Amino acid sequence: MPLGAAIPLFIGGMVLVLTALDSAVRTFVLPRGASGPVSRLVFGVVRAVFNGLTRLARTYEGRDRVMALYAPLVLLALPVVWLGLILGGYTAMYRALDFDTWENAFRTSGSSLFTLGFLEPGDLPGVVLSFTEAALGLGILALLIAYLPIIYANFSRREVLVAQMNVRAGLPPSAVELLQRANQIHRIDDLDVFWEAWQTWFNEVEETHTSLSVLVFLRSPESGRSWVTAAGTVLDAAALHLSAVEVGLSSDAGLCIRSGTLALGAVADLFNIDRDADPAPTDPISISRDEFDDACRELAAAGVPLVADQDQAWRDFSGWRVNYDRSLVGLAGLVMAPYAPWSSDRSFTRAASVPRRRARRP
Repeated sequence: MPLGAAIPLFIGGMVLVLTALDSAVRTFVLPRGASGPVSRLVFGVVRAVFNGLTRLARTYEGRDRVMALYAPLVLLALPVVWLGLILGGYTAMYRALDFDTWENAFRTSGSSLFTLGFLEPGDLPGVVLSFTEAALGLGILALLIAYLPIIYANFSRREVLVAQMNVRAGLPPSAVELLQRANQIHRIDDLDVFWEAWQTWFNEVEETHTSLSVLVFLRSPESGRSWVTAAGTVLDAAALHLSAVEVGLSSDAGLCIRSGTLALGAVADLFNIDRDADPAPTDPISISRDEFDDACRELAAAGVPLVADQDQAWRDFSGWRVNYDRSLVGLAGLVMAPYAPWSSDRSFTRAASVPRRRARRP
């Protein structure tokens, strides 16, 4: 092959290999939300297929069964794509080294990548390429094997508190029911331990779900549960507790809302969900005043002590909710969360594709 054609071909092969390595490192190794274009493309293409399948389902349970396979299939598709890029890149580099045909270059690349050893390059540059390709192939597979336990360990850790919401707030979870049950066991003014536990949970979710974004789409074992609706229930309960319930001011409830706002906002930003990072307390929210009043009437009927000034309570609730409202609703649509009041029932984007991530603010 003429040198003028071999050099661009060799460089093009290197670019493909480096693209695969960059995507693998950003997806699994880099401890921050910085997935590359290859990973986003795989997420988007697989999601487009699943969106079509979910449209064929007539019930939410049917859609949930389909979407339960989405994240696992993405995890399987990513290494296949990375190995394909490496295979194609090394095929081009072998061909640039003057292998006589593209078929021989492809056979040599496949033999080296999968360590089959049925073809061996004859010259030293070819042998060096063969060794590096074999190392990369084994490395990609080892990376996936090593990170699968980490992904599922974080998933199991997340689901512990989500499962506990059945006891605290029912199924589907409701902020009103959470406060009613707390009042029934005489703990309505003593929820600090609960708020503290969820502060820790939100901090962990922010760290794990931005660095390992596939966790966002791993669904709970039970179809009626979701990490998104559980988060919304806790945040709404804290907002109602601070604004409408006649108890002493709880700083832990406020810190819980702050932790949840930051966590949901970070995950929402990763998927380019439209939101205002610094909203005004008077900005509109997806909850209406009538819905808030209905919730207060339910709480009062259950014996929960409420503040006298309901107008001020509504203003206070809106001021808390506006911080996480759009992140919560957007994530509920993104993951096709099951029905839950004031979270997934606000979403009109249940079949939305995975958005492309925008650049982070400096």
